[in-house]
Order: sequence, then C-alpha cells, then structure tokens
Amino acid sequence: MSLKAQLEAIIYAAETPVTAEQMVNLVKESVVAEGAADETEVKSRVRAALEELVAGYGTSDHGIEIRQVAGGYRMSTKPEQHEMVRSFAKSLKPPIRLSLPALETLAVIAYKQPATVPEINEIRGVDSGGVIATLLDRKLITTAGRKQVIGRPILYKTTKEFLMRFGLKDVNELPSMEEFEKLVAESFQGELIPAEDAADERDSDQPAEVAESAVEKE
Repeated sequence: MSLKAQLEAIIYAAETPVTAEQMVNLVKESVVAEGAADETEVKSRVRAALEELVAGYGTSDHGIEIRQVAGGYRMSTKPEQHEMVRSFAKSLKPPIRLSLPALETLAVIAYKQPATVPEINEIRGVDSGGVIATLLDRKLITTAGRKQVIGRPILYKTTKEFLMRFGLKDVNELPSMEEFEKLVAESFQGELIPAEDAADERDSDQPAEVAESAVEKE
C-alpha cells in the first residue's frame, strides 16, 4: 500500500483530527522499509504525501476535502455539498432500537440459522415469540421456509439489512461469539430500548408461533 493510501485511510477512520506527528509514528516502519534513511526523511515523505492528498481532494471531482483542523487533518464535506448531505440525512430511516432480549435472539438466529422459534426458545430458556416479531419488523431477520418436522415450524434467517448493519460481506464473516457481542454493543450503542419502554419486545408467554401473524404464510 502506498504512503498516500495509508495516510488517507488513517484520516478517514479517525473521529478527531489526526496530527502529522501521529501519522509519522503510525507509518514510520513501512516508510523506513521502503528506503527512508532516517526520521527526518520519514517526516518529509509524510508531509509531501499529505500535500498531495489535500491537493487531490481539493479538485471539483470530490465532494469531500481534507482540511487542517485544530492542529490535525480530517475529512469533511465541502461547503458547496452541505445542502445535498443535509437532504440525504433527512431521508434516512430512524436508528434501529432494540431491547436486550431482541439482541440475544438476533445473535442466536445469526449463528444457528435457519432456526425455528422452538429452537431459539430452547437455547435462550425463555419464549422468544414477541421479539421475533420485532426483529421481523426491523428487517433484521426474515422467513426461510418451514422445517420438515411435525408442525412444520417457520425457519428464520438474517437479512441483507443485518449484513449491512454489521458491515459483513456474508454470514461466513461472522466473528466469534465474544467478538459478536462486542460488535453488537458498538453497533447499537445508545439505541437500546430502556426496560420500562420495551413492553412489546419483552419475552412473552404467548405460543412460540406468535410471530407467524407478522409474516406471510407459505
């Protein structure tokens, strides 16, 4: 990866302005490996690459720019694009808000899919019918036919919306259970429904197939 590409990735990923010194420390080893004689030359190459990045993003072909802010560098929308970005932001759907029971159920489905409500209930130890309806409504799960056993219970699997929400290419990229729990916490931070406001998402005493009313019969 080129030095310019490395710096671009760092600036893009940073939540706050990144100083030139921080970037020098991050790319020092790779720049030295490419032939830089000492730290002075490393700094010189970083400065040159940053100047190229700033100039490149400064053209009319880009809707964003790299600016020096508060002693560091950061990406931001160009002023002439603010109205377009504001319109886009207004068109977005409200953030997904889930209860802890819903998150637990989502995790079970993600790792066992396709799974039936009775199978999910057995793993969780409580009836999950109520939260299944919530996950269907949020388009995080969908139906996947019926299991060929007595009663032919509905099978559930995760959706494209689920993959987009967690930044996954496909379900084969699911991390370990421990990593998934951390991912859930980060993805839904601030979006959990308080217990007192989650009555419709709590584990219910209704039959396991309560969610059937929320999906088209097959």
